[in-house]
Amino acid sequence: MSKKEESEAVQAAAFPAGLEPGTEEEPEDADMKRAAVKQQIELYYYQLTEGCGNTTCSNQSCASSGSFPPLSKNDAAVQALELFKSKAPLCSPKPRKVARTTNDRQTTNGVRESISAPVQCTEESHKSNLPGTEKQGARKPKFLTETGLQEMLDGCEKDGSFSPVIRTLGEVFSSVEALKHSFCKAQPETQASDTGTEIEKHDRELSEKEIHKEDELTIDVDAVRRSYAALFRHNNSGVENALLNGLISLSPNVELELRYHCAYQQDPRYLNLFVIILENPNLHSPEYLETALPLFCRAMSQLPIKAQARLARFFSSYSAERLRGLVETIQQLITFKVLSGSFSRVHLVNDESAITCAAKVLSVFYIASILAGEVELGDTDEPDVSLQRRRHGSSESEDGNQERKPTPLQVLEKEVGARVINCRCPLLPFTDFHNEPLNEQLEVDKDYTYYKSQLEDRFSFLNYPFVLTPATKSLALYYDNRVRMFSERRMTVLYSLVQGQVVQPYLKLRVRRDHIIDDALVRLEMISMENPADLKKQLYVEFEGEQGIDEGGVSKEFFQLVVEEIFNPDYGMFIYDEQTHMYWFNPSSFETDAQFKLIGIVLGLAIYNNVILDVHFPMVAYRKLMAKKGTFLDLQDSHPVLYQSLKSMLEYEGDVEEDFMATFCVGMSDLFGGSSTHELKENGNNVPVTVDNRQEYVDLYADYILNKSVEKQFNAFRQGFHMVTDESPLEEFFRPEEIELLICGCPDFDFKALEESTDYDGGFTRDSQTVKDFWELVHGFSEDEKKQLLMFATGSDRVPVGGLSKLKLVIARNGPDSDRLPTSHTCFNVLLLPEYSSKDKLRERLLKAITHAKGFGML
Repeated sequence: MSKKEESEAVQAAAFPAGLEPGTEEEPEDADMKRAAVKQQIELYYYQLTEGCGNTTCSNQSCASSGSFPPLSKNDAAVQALELFKSKAPLCSPKPRKVARTTNDRQTTNGVRESISAPVQCTEESHKSNLPGTEKQGARKPKFLTETGLQEMLDGCEKDGSFSPVIRTLGEVFSSVEALKHSFCKAQPETQASDTGTEIEKHDRELSEKEIHKEDELTIDVDAVRRSYAALFRHNNSGVENALLNGLISLSPNVELELRYHCAYQQDPRYLNLFVIILENPNLHSPEYLETALPLFCRAMSQLPIKAQARLARFFSSYSAERLRGLVETIQQLITFKVLSGSFSRVHLVNDESAITCAAKVLSVFYIASILAGEVELGDTDEPDVSLQRRRHGSSESEDGNQERKPTPLQVLEKEVGARVINCRCPLLPFTDFHNEPLNEQLEVDKDYTYYKSQLEDRFSFLNYPFVLTPATKSLALYYDNRVRMFSERRMTVLYSLVQGQVVQPYLKLRVRRDHIIDDALVRLEMISMENPADLKKQLYVEFEGEQGIDEGGVSKEFFQLVVEEIFNPDYGMFIYDEQTHMYWFNPSSFETDAQFKLIGIVLGLAIYNNVILDVHFPMVAYRKLMAKKGTFLDLQDSHPVLYQSLKSMLEYEGDVEEDFMATFCVGMSDLFGGSSTHELKENGNNVPVTVDNRQEYVDLYADYILNKSVEKQFNAFRQGFHMVTDESPLEEFFRPEEIELLICGCPDFDFKALEESTDYDGGFTRDSQTVKDFWELVHGFSEDEKKQLLMFATGSDRVPVGGLSKLKLVIARNGPDSDRLPTSHTCFNVLLLPEYSSKDKLRERLLKAITHAKGFGML
């Protein structure tokens, strides 16, 4: 048998069918049993192929017995397994696990014996590698270097057998001590034969050179990558199996050491082994996804927060391509486990440790992407202390009541000193961290319950919101709002029983259609002053003189009318930009702070009652709602002309003072043509803008436009908004751009998705001729006509978060052919169509209904 065949036979015998790792046993027990099985089968294998060395051996299953016929590698592997199953006796002395040809083989091509010599694997030596079982004077495992590994590969290639490489990889990649000392930046020039001495010398050199700094790892990543490339260049299955089986053996030990022995605190170089494993280019292959990678993620999820922060800083130095590769590997694991699992309302994805641990690992890469992106430096927070306390996850409120503990992601943000909201553009898009199969399988109501309970043994994906889509998070927010509404109704009933007074369980607004702003704002102002808690009740709107019960549709129409009136230029509260088609606060508005506060209440009520508004604010408005100041970069979408002017000043290579002739002074004009000036700094009118101070000028200019000039108006607006949403997890779940989606809806009018998600009732089916004609007509509508149809059928022309597929439209048959117009129940998104006799008649009736429906025809 050739040496290569011998190696493959050992691999085949070591992990026979039916004995694959990954059972439901405890990790430490399973690991010890696997090692014992492997050892026993290997002993049988070498007994069959090499013999025990006793020429007078009478064991008929021993190659030394004389009459025993030679076996091929496959036959020997099969026979070894049969002997193991039948518990056949082994020769005494036991056969050597190392082939007898090893002692006769000379070291070639500079392969050092200290690296390439196989290690005797006995039961005692196996036990000595388990956590907490090291004995005094026991032999320490070896570590790998790029040079040593390359020399070994060269020698094996010439020798025709990769057995020494395979055995060394199996030893090193299954040993914590060996792996964490491998591929370090500072390598000893020579290696002694005593591997224990090697590691001690290695430790001293690392200490002397002070390589281990606070956030720097000692691993030489480039050497690791080159080493993997060299290993896989030979396309040897034994090498791949050695790495795979080594990881399976290593991971449970790492998990136990981190969980019970605080291994990272004892030696921060522990992180090296995680980097080495994650650099494996085959980590995404199916062989790893089944067992090895889940075990590794379980181990990595046990890292303390400081270790996670160090890894996040380390991975932030990766290129976008390499970091994306790591993210895709973990995402692939999550997707594989979700699609291959059998989940239900009883067995949730939250209960699958492979998925939950992978989400925890993904958070490290998520923060790394944030750190590597465009992060704002300096103080960009609003001075509102209460907002900052809530944003930073304080455990205690102003009145002393206990609040929620910070989420793991918030703790990691704080440890690395960079918040997600400060990142303008991450290294990887935020959508790269969304996992669609997970979002589809997730039981959001159950996950929300786990999120609220904060139990240690219950995992909630809402604590890791970066893996969730805005649609999933908006559903979780909906549950949160409904729970609060129910709580308010329950408290109202209890109060009525105790006090004997009739208390309104809803936030009821009775308004006149032609005085909607006056009636609504006056009523909301009274409630906000007398009993702000009533704003947390479910909204119920009634138009005076009109019949109808508000099941959601009337509220949608109310908000639509209020928004149209508020943003009317005649009110002068907001300035409309013709170029961006957005509104900004009017710094010279004559309206009182109370008016802006009430507008904030309206916006908060819309989110609280799950209503989408036709509001057009620049992104800086939503960032300011989350207690962030507007900066120069925010001018790009709020004041694009001004942004380009200031940017050209910053990039100008000539004489700024002479050519621009600007001072630290801003000229402003109001809606009535009046003008005024404002000094950006003391005596700013006499301070010229130069090359040296132009950055200061730009920052002060942007601060004045976005913050100081509208400070009173926006503070009142934000106060009203937080009167409704202060107890909501809004800021915890959503980023500013997602809050915009939540308020304004999705801009994509995909009516194909709406067609796919529509249900039918009253006799209509997807194949009904009237239904087919309807969709043919709708797909040919202009965008304005599509908006009118949405308004007619649902009470809003906005697309919900997640797209039109999330809008559950129902088309119901409303009798046979007639001249009646289509009608709708906007509260329930039901469109009622008579079964018109022709497509032309349907078009004429439908267009007339949606064009003239405003104010009537919708129930």
